[in-house]
Amino acid sequence: MGTTSASPSSSCCVAVATLAERRLLCNGMERKMEENTVRDVETESEAGGEDALVGNVNKLTVNPPGFSGNPRKGHLVFDACFESGNLGRVDYISEFEFDLFIRPDTCNPRFRVWFNFTVENVRETQRVIFNVVNFSKTKSLYRDGMSPVVKSTSRPKWQRLPAKNVYYYRCPDHRRNYVMSFAFCFDREDDVYQFAYCYPYTYSRLQHYLAGLERRNLPYLQREQLGLSVKITTIQLAPVDVNTAKK
Repeated sequence: MGTTSASPSSSCCVAVATLAERRLLCNGMERKMEENTVRDVETESEAGGEDALVGNVNKLTVNPPGFSGNPRKGHLVFDACFESGNLGRVDYISEFEFDLFIRPDTCNPRFRVWFNFTVENVRETQRVIFNVVNFSKTKSLYRDGMSPVVKSTSRPKWQRLPAKNVYYYRCPDHRRNYVMSFAFCFDREDDVYQFAYCYPYTYSRLQHYLAGLERRNLPYLQREQLGLSVKITTIQLAPVDVNTAKK
């Protein structure tokens, strides 16, 4: 970030090289899959949610397999339990690599695009590759130079990651879903880092902006309720004794 080593372009050469190699491999396999498939891509992606993801991760510490005891520096802690957050699952691949699963849009499991999450308990100069592995879109601006945004507690202004460290491709390792991989290098151990698909604009921020306009009593402004969003309710069913029910 800025001129510090948090920018992957300055100190993540190893991670970026690994990322480029995977991109070349998946490119070749992707072309073969496209030649052999006649299924509609959108229908295919609909089944790409892996397992059902219920709720965002909440201060999830991702430890290496077999590790026990208190987390150490570098055992990343992921969180998306905040407004506009989206991250449903994290898989540990290696010390340097993590697979991330995003949750689908409300009432529409076919669409999986947005992500927004934080990472903490990092180690200085720790290099990582994050793979968002279950995108549903076949085309993305990530293929044309767009890149995710990042900020941290000591540098609260959003910045884009270098586009050369971001790859968007279809990968056979993840049910032929589209994957967005990016490399990053943490530089401040006490910072909490936040990554997002693009600049977040929350509902609360919108309401704050509209309230500010109303306070100005502009003669040409009138605010009315247009409609209500769908309310999702969860019903918990009590267990039923089958024998009693038959009687």
